[in-house]
Formats: sequence, C-alpha cells, structure tokens
Amino acid sequence: MFFDQEPHGVFFLIDNKSFYSSCEAVARGLNPLKVPLVVLSEAENTNGGLILATSPEAKQLFHLKANVSRKRDLPNDPRLWVVPPRMNLYIQRNLQINYIFHQFASEKEVWPYSIDESILDMTHSWRLFGNSIREVARLIQKTIRQQLGLYTTVGIGDNPVQAKLALDNYAKHNHELIGEIHYETVPDKIWSINELTDVWGIGPRMAKRLNRLQIHNMYELAHTNPYLLQQNLGVIGSQLFATAWGVDRTRLTEPIKTKEASLGNSQVLPRDYLTQNEIETVIKEIGEQVAARLRHHHKLAGCLSLSIGFSYAAAETDGRSGFHQALKIEPTNDNQALTQQLLWLFHKNWDGQAVRNIGVYSSKLSPDTGQQLNLFESPLNQIQHSKLNQVIDEIHRRFGFTKLVYATSLLPGGTAIERAALVGGHNGGNSYE
Repeated sequence: MFFDQEPHGVFFLIDNKSFYSSCEAVARGLNPLKVPLVVLSEAENTNGGLILATSPEAKQLFHLKANVSRKRDLPNDPRLWVVPPRMNLYIQRNLQINYIFHQFASEKEVWPYSIDESILDMTHSWRLFGNSIREVARLIQKTIRQQLGLYTTVGIGDNPVQAKLALDNYAKHNHELIGEIHYETVPDKIWSINELTDVWGIGPRMAKRLNRLQIHNMYELAHTNPYLLQQNLGVIGSQLFATAWGVDRTRLTEPIKTKEASLGNSQVLPRDYLTQNEIETVIKEIGEQVAARLRHHHKLAGCLSLSIGFSYAAAETDGRSGFHQALKIEPTNDNQALTQQLLWLFHKNWDGQAVRNIGVYSSKLSPDTGQQLNLFESPLNQIQHSKLNQVIDEIHRRFGFTKLVYATSLLPGGTAIERAALVGGHNGGNSYE
C-alpha cells in the first residue's frame, strides 16, 4: 500500500485548553471550563486593550474571541472576570507541564511547539503506561489535571502532522478532548474536511490561491496533480499535498539546521511616532539591545538591517507599508558603531512618514575572537570604549536593565525602560496571587 513506506510512530500533540485564561482561573480557585474569564492586555499599542485569552464559557456566553475582541467589546456583566496578563505565571506553568511530559517520554522526545502546545514522540514509551495509546493519552490528561488543575486536549497520529490535524479538527470538539488520525483513516478524517482554513498551514490567503486552482476542500487538494501544485505554489505546494495525504517525514530528534544565524529585536510602538527625534531614540535603544545580545553570544555582525513599518494612515498615503534596508558593515558588536549605521539607514530612507513598527536585525555573524583596532582613533580610546560596553553589560546582568540606562531612554518616545518589565510583550506579573 502507498503508506507502507512512510514512517510510522506514535505522536501526541497536546494543547493546554484556553491556556492563559485557565491558568488565571485555577490561580483563583475557579474551574477553567465553567467560569467566564478573559485576559485583557491594556498596553497602549493595543488601541485600548486587546483580549489575549478567553475561557470557553466567555466564548459561549459573550462571543468574545482571543486576539480579535478588544476592551470595547466587553459586556457590562458582573459574571465576567477581566484580569491582566501574567506572563511569568504562564511560563512557569508551561515548564511544569513539560516536566510532567518528561515522565512519559525522554527529554529529546518532547518538543515544546509553543507556550501552550507540545509534541511528544511516544513511539518507544507508550506501552510502559497503558494497554492502549488512547489510555495513555487519558493518563497524561488526568495527571496534568490533578497536579495543576488544567485541562488538555490531545491529538494522536502516526506522525506529527496527523497529530496536529487530529488536535485541531477533532480533539477540541470531542467530550474526551482526544482525537486520532492514522494512515488508514486519512480518507475519512482528512479528506472529509471541507474548509481549507481548518487545516494547519492554510490561511485565508493560501485558501484563495488554492481556490484559483479549483481546489476548495481537502479531498480536491489530495487529488490534484502534485506537480501542478509545485509549479504554482513552489515548495509549499508539495508540503500541502503531503498534508492532504497525512504524510510527514519529520524526525523530531534530529537537530534543526538553520541556513544562517541572525540576532535581532523588534517592537510595535505604543502610538504613531511622528517626530525624527522620537523615532531615532527607539532605533538607538533597539540597536543597543542587539549589540548587547551580540556581545552575550560572543559574536560580531557583518551585516545590519533596519525595518520600519508605517502607521496604517501613512501606509495608505505612501503606498508602502514601510521599508527594509540592509547594509554590509565591518564586523562589530559595538553600540556606537551599530547605532550610527542604523541611523544612516533611517535618514536615507525615511521621508517623514508616521512610524508604528521598528526592527533591527544582524547577520553574517562571526566569532568575537578579539578587538580589531582601526587607524583613525587612538588604541587607548578604542580599548576603553570596548571595556565600557562590557561594564554596562555586566551591570545589566547583575542588577537588571533599568539600573543603568542611557539618558536618551528618558526622552519622549523612549520605550526601553517600560519594555524591560514586559515578558513576551506583555505584563510579566507575579507568578502567584
């Protein structure tokens, strides 16, 4: 049979149901499936507050959606709990959950997929914990529920993509919160999916491209000529064809090889930045962060790039969403050298547009094996400047970023001090009440 030559294993993709809101509910002694609760970020750059997570009850009662609904959509209902995010709590719970996973599979067979999802390769260990694969999945669910109070959904498959499709399309809608797809059930479980956007890896834009090829569901995708898909969609076309057949040859235990290492930082500004001084302040702050990361990893950057995203109104007027420019430089990780080049790129390409996003990225990395002196500055000054950067890095490492900041971060528009208290762009909060 066609599938006989494909890799066969036992994979679980486990999702923590409504993770942020569930963590908050449990911390308050509430049942995460029965309390209407939302996690609301009130950062300025969310235009009044964005709902980051909703409990199942909040979705059902008030039709609120995570990362879509905003503060203005909240009903005036005393039953609804509205709480701020606490990223440190969610990270701590994620570590505790993955520690439980390590009791069922070896460390190299547990792959955290996101803060609320993990892939487990149970091929070699599931028989140690039950008489059936489904029984082991229920045991993992029960263990997490008993120890942490959280509910989990489990997708089971012969490979990771089957487990992912089982999770998204069946487990989340099953009273046991478990779904399964295997090679022999591909026609029933995958080809029966009528909405392309219900499938992992297919967004609205990709669905429209597939529609133009007369592909409207997974059955049609599976029975389209794969060479036609590759011709029109490139490599992604071949990947989608494989997904439609439930084929995935990924080996999770093999290290991922990246084409080229890079280091960078970016941020969404809390409002539209209109003045040159304010924009330059943030560019300098991000450039200094990237320089510090380079020094931490003992790397020098040979290429520097600046990404500027315009505000919505500016993009409508300009016809561009922003600009991205790169520049080859002499390898360095010095604050001043990097920020000077970034500001040069900015001045060369900016023409007064309102800015809402700024990103700085470094590439062409090489080992920092010693300081390269130049002929245009005294060696003593260059050595002292390098030592100053190292001293500042050490103070930040030992006492925290906000204990020593550049005066420019105190100017209007500076964001570094405020962002130092954030985790993943949101309030870190205390781990416990």
